[in-house]
Amino acid sequence: MKIVIMDGSAANPGDLSWDILNRFGDVTVYDVTPPELVYERASGAQIILTNKTVFDAEMLSRLPDVKYIGVLATGYNVVDIPYCKEHGIVVTNVPAYSTYATAQMTVALILEFCDKVGLHNEAVMKGEWISSPQFCFFKAPIIELWNLRAHIIGFGKIGMRVAAILSSLGMKVSATPHHFTPGETYTLPDGEVVEFMDVAEGLREADIVSLHAPLTDETHWIINSSSIAGMKDGALLVNCARGPLVNEDDVVSALKSGKLGGYCADVISKEPMEASNPLFGAPNTILTPHIAWAAGETRRRLLEIAAGNIEAFLAGSPINNVVK
Repeated sequence: MKIVIMDGSAANPGDLSWDILNRFGDVTVYDVTPPELVYERASGAQIILTNKTVFDAEMLSRLPDVKYIGVLATGYNVVDIPYCKEHGIVVTNVPAYSTYATAQMTVALILEFCDKVGLHNEAVMKGEWISSPQFCFFKAPIIELWNLRAHIIGFGKIGMRVAAILSSLGMKVSATPHHFTPGETYTLPDGEVVEFMDVAEGLREADIVSLHAPLTDETHWIINSSSIAGMKDGALLVNCARGPLVNEDDVVSALKSGKLGGYCADVISKEPMEASNPLFGAPNTILTPHIAWAAGETRRRLLEIAAGNIEAFLAGSPINNVVK
């Protein structure tokens, strides 16, 4: 069994081991695969693991040996699912492996924006506290979260976890699930109630909006000039889901006008970032390079689940199969 990992350095830059896969066949790991080398490297493989390397219908039509594609992520839009369904190729993903880490990053971005830890640490290390005439100083407004309202768009496992953390900080939380009945609610572990409402109503009421929806035709650019116009002036927008959920030009315009108070994101529309991206250097913006999932514990869990997916496939009972 020939197994090829197309872009392994994202999940495993060298601190973990791929040995967990050796029992399934001959494993070849490529750190990164440029588009012009995809066919050469994948040719002859029965099992392919990919994170962001694209396998569209044209490429798959040239790879008659492939029987299984394991996506080393939750999202699987890099694979042409209709083609795989038509040709009997099993495609699996790794769901829920990064729930806690992504929720943690979401709240870390919110806290960084509100408490300005990095800014003040830098000031202290430059000697500004030493020269301060007062026992404390602050270089930008600090925001207390207690009693503010957060609205979460997308209420799966990550959205629920973020809601629980923000509620524990004293925030009032509402949400827009993918499907819900008007008036429906969700009770958090601390007993606080999350009210479900449509996007427009949620945006109108929220001091902080956090995105946790999958990227679909329906959610593409769900945040744009029109939806931003309906938001509370000075609200904070957070995106730890998918970059194209927001129209980045519209977000930057709103940041420059002050309509948006801030934008915090771990994802952008095209990764890695290009110098022409409008968010590069944008005001009141905090960006991290798609690392919410990157804790060692989280990536180790990813590899273990991916290995379990292959084992189940070879046993004839695939799990986490996204080909319906």
